[in-house]
Amino acid sequence: MTTLRTPAGGETGRQVDRAEVPVWRDRKRRLWLLGLVAPTALFAVLPLVWALNRFGWQTGSQALLWVGPLLVYVLLPILDLRFGPDGQNAPDEVMERLENDSYYRYCTYVYVPFQYLSVVLGAYLFTASDLSWLGFDGALGWAGKLGVALSVGVLGGVGINTAHEMGHKKEALERWLSKITLAQTCYGHFYIEHNRGHHVRVATPEDPASARFGETFWEFLPRSVFGSLRSSLRLEAQRLRRLGRSPWDPRTYLSNDVINAWLMSVLWWGALIAAFGPALIPFVLIQAVFGFSLLEAVNYLEHYGLLRQQMTTASGTVRYERCAPVHSWNSDHIVTNLFLYHLQRHSDHHANPTRRYQTLRSMADAPNLPSG
Repeated sequence: MTTLRTPAGGETGRQVDRAEVPVWRDRKRRLWLLGLVAPTALFAVLPLVWALNRFGWQTGSQALLWVGPLLVYVLLPILDLRFGPDGQNAPDEVMERLENDSYYRYCTYVYVPFQYLSVVLGAYLFTASDLSWLGFDGALGWAGKLGVALSVGVLGGVGINTAHEMGHKKEALERWLSKITLAQTCYGHFYIEHNRGHHVRVATPEDPASARFGETFWEFLPRSVFGSLRSSLRLEAQRLRRLGRSPWDPRTYLSNDVINAWLMSVLWWGALIAAFGPALIPFVLIQAVFGFSLLEAVNYLEHYGLLRQQMTTASGTVRYERCAPVHSWNSDHIVTNLFLYHLQRHSDHHANPTRRYQTLRSMADAPNLPSG
């Protein structure tokens, strides 16, 4: 960061110092558009699929339809190793300006239309009986169909992270966009459980989304999925009761944030199944399970084995210590964090849940993972 000294006019015409103005530029500003790689990847590979089929390489062309898994399990780890940690935090004096820059929120908003265009494309590729325009003889084989479903699942999983960013904000538009983004993976209850459950109970045995020491991912997955579901229903029922309303009253269903989020999934997938037929049902299940499992894999890593200690207050009550940077695993690798909107600057996120992704900071005293 540098400073500028600007002249002030006066009777003597002398140059005098005015307030020093910080000059700082986010070198990642345009790179945040890499967050759109996941929802556009399926469209991007179609010309290559056509070209490979023209040369008779149908095995290679169907392999390209696995672009989603290849992206997150092969390309991103390689790029993280190549480019390494970020190492840049925004200085204090630009934080407010950076936080209020609308460009960054539009980067997340635009994810949503690309996400659903890709879902429709995936549904079409999965069910189409004639893909001769892409060079295939009839429909896709099972390997191609599975690749398409998993690739759409990846953009759904990354979409949960985008929904996570928007769902923490106070603006009504962002909260609704968060719910819409979650509809693809049928994980709308995450909107409630994450904000009002996980952030309160993180790194305690009461939190289903905090992995215990020695717990395998396959043990953690059902505990987190079903525990988070139960918690979201309980939290929303408590909210309605505080308003003097019964969660069992059908008149409250549309105002129940779990039910109205699930309703979005029912309407969306019901419309697509009506359009593409029952053959789409395996696609719906595969992409949803793979998508939310991708999120749960991230959950597994972010708090694995970390526990807040219980303490006794002056009044004699027992409570957990405040969540601190040491209670979240972090990674400052630049490529993954561009792809996931600084998700892995996780300690700062728990300290400042409403802080926008572009201003999240890497903390020196937080535990760090070896890669993104």
